[in-house]
Amino acid sequence: MYANQYEPSPYHQQSQAYGTGAQSSTPLQFYSSEFPGSRPSLDGHVTAGGVGGSYGVGSVGGSIQSQGGWLSAFGTGGFEGEPPLLEELGINFSHIRVKALTVLNPLRRIDEHIMDDADLAGPVIFYFSFAMFLLFSGSPQFGSIYGVALLGSASLYTLLNLMSETRIDAYRVASVLGYCLLPMVGIGAISIVFALDGMIGYFLSIISVLWCTYAASGIFVAVLRMSEQRLLVAYPVGLLYGCFALLTVFRGGKGVTP
Repeated sequence: MYANQYEPSPYHQQSQAYGTGAQSSTPLQFYSSEFPGSRPSLDGHVTAGGVGGSYGVGSVGGSIQSQGGWLSAFGTGGFEGEPPLLEELGINFSHIRVKALTVLNPLRRIDEHIMDDADLAGPVIFYFSFAMFLLFSGSPQFGSIYGVALLGSASLYTLLNLMSETRIDAYRVASVLGYCLLPMVGIGAISIVFALDGMIGYFLSIISVLWCTYAASGIFVAVLRMSEQRLLVAYPVGLLYGCFALLTVFRGGKGVTP
């Protein structure tokens, strides 16, 4: 009954045969004799601590720098000539500052190449800030602001291409309209502290609409070279910023209590 219990299994016999044959034959060389201590590097030479490099033992050769905290993720990363990460994503704060200063001082001469590097990072920041200021003042208008901005950009894109011989794309139109919203963002910030549904609020809103309109029409005229049609350009632009002023003055969240 128990005779077959101690009989070696075919698998056991196979393992013993493999072990005997392995001992009698030449051992397999899975690793190079240079493994403990050195290995050919990518540059063609052998270093005593692993692959030669510039950022520690066992690193790959090159100019990559591993030092630095989390802020290094937004820098050049160590490769020479590589632009910063934010610049690759289309976010250049120096360009945003230059365009914002152009809007804040529309009386100076506007460079016709100011929108050659158009971006939407600044406009998105300004639209979001404007919506947040209205939210803090008790009037959440996120959907209305983004809807008016989208409809206004599409309308101005169509009108400008019909009026001008020089074509302009929708990306640049949206960029100009978003940057020129900056004075209206200031009015939104004032609405947090003071109610604008009075004479002072109406006056400040009119000033901001004229400011935004003058800045945006000046940029469009400079870029499209249509200085003789500035009033025709300013009219639809003023209507667009007037809609933003209405959202600022008349708070949609304030209802009539029964």
